[in-house]
Amino acid sequence: MFRELTEEEIKETGKRFTYHSPKGDQPERYSEIRATFLSIALGLQQNCPKSSELSLALTKLQEANMWANAAIARNE
Repeated sequence: MFRELTEEEIKETGKRFTYHSPKGDQPERYSEIRATFLSIALGLQQNCPKSSELSLALTKLQEANMWANAAIARNE
């Protein structure tokens, strides 16, 4: 048996699966976030040996970058 979704659940889920075109200063902020994560990624590569752990760290940075940008796109 399925439960009824609330209007808030429907709205919040819709935000997750909708394209959010950039507005205002968002493109510049996205670039700043990407530059910050790039700097961290380069620092990790300079200081850590090539390894599966480094690969995981870089993958998690990519994920964090995506979620940081999504925070802006979905909530402004």
